Amino acid sequence: MDMDVNMDDEPTRRDVRNYPPRQDSVPKARRRAAWLAVAWGWPELAADAALLTSELTTNALVHGSLPDRQLRVELRLTGAVLRIEVTDPKGERLPEPREAADDEQCGRGLQIVSALADRWGASDRIVGKTIWAELPLRPPV
Repeated sequence: MDMDVNMDDEPTRRDVRNYPPRQDSVPKARRRAAWLAVAWGWPELAADAALLTSELTTNALVHGSLPDRQLRVELRLTGAVLRIEVTDPKGERLPEPREAADDEQCGRGLQIVSALADRWGASDRIVGKTIWAELPLRPPV
């Protein structure tokens, strides 16, 4: 996991949404991420942005949510990356990838994030934590 946060580039686009800690927040955040990637001119990143957002939001819901505290999903477009950040109120435990058994239905989210994202990591906050992933902006071939 990459703990370094490289936000040298100022965002050219930014979107922040708060979601209640409920299961229906995951598809809402996923659809918004895909829509933003297209709206911001990077339709080829829409599927990966949606999947990363879904995985990070699900992890926040399962491992970092509290009933009365919102989850925050932020997307930033810079000159080099599309960055997805999900913030939850529980900072006691940072995520760590693990090997899921073949018969387990859960436990592969961070493997998916590692496979899709150019970089990902975690940032401590005064309250809670932010897990982020970056998709590089590469012009279509």
